[in-house]
Amino acid sequence: MAGTVIRSFAAPGTLPMGLAWDGRTLWNVDYNTRLIYQLDPATGTVIRSFASPSNYPTGLAWDGRTLWNVDSDSLKIYQLDPATGKVIRSFASPAGWPQGLAWDDRTLWNVDLASLKIYQLDPATGKVIRSFASPSTVPMGLAWDRRTLWHSDLASLKIYQLDPATGTVIRSFASPAASPRGLAWDGRTLWNSESASRKIYQLSV
Repeated sequence: MAGTVIRSFAAPGTLPMGLAWDGRTLWNVDYNTRLIYQLDPATGTVIRSFASPSNYPTGLAWDGRTLWNVDSDSLKIYQLDPATGKVIRSFASPAGWPQGLAWDDRTLWNVDLASLKIYQLDPATGKVIRSFASPSTVPMGLAWDRRTLWHSDLASLKIYQLDPATGTVIRSFASPAASPRGLAWDGRTLWNSESASRKIYQLSV
């Protein structure tokens, strides 16, 4: 059944936000500790961590080589060296309260809480390619499954599968707890960071 919890473990920080999957391990950024953690997906054990580039990190994405992190204080999207956390490049986020990030093998996606929109972005310049309305009123996490977007919302407490061309909801299911934040796709299942329980959940789809 979609949304069934396969496993869960404690998040490394006190307000877990963005998640990313690098093909082997999970990455999680925490809003309070301002650290980006690499995690063993079987146990949640921290492999390593480094400081995020600004004060209020939210979204996280993996492009196959580097990490991308968006920050709601600086209103910037950063490309990071995953070995050191060093900033490779940065550009302005498309709106005033950026949250989740996703990488679709070619472009970045960013959801924004101020505009209630999901943006597709050119990763070289940050230029908006397209945008559409988010399905509810407190948009948070984003993930890409090589065909569609997945999106979590704090108001509806749902996780949505979206058509990336139009933003149309394909289906949805209840989030595993009361404060769903970051999302990541591992090729088979979704991962969701949740700030009320301070846990990271692996979910069936």
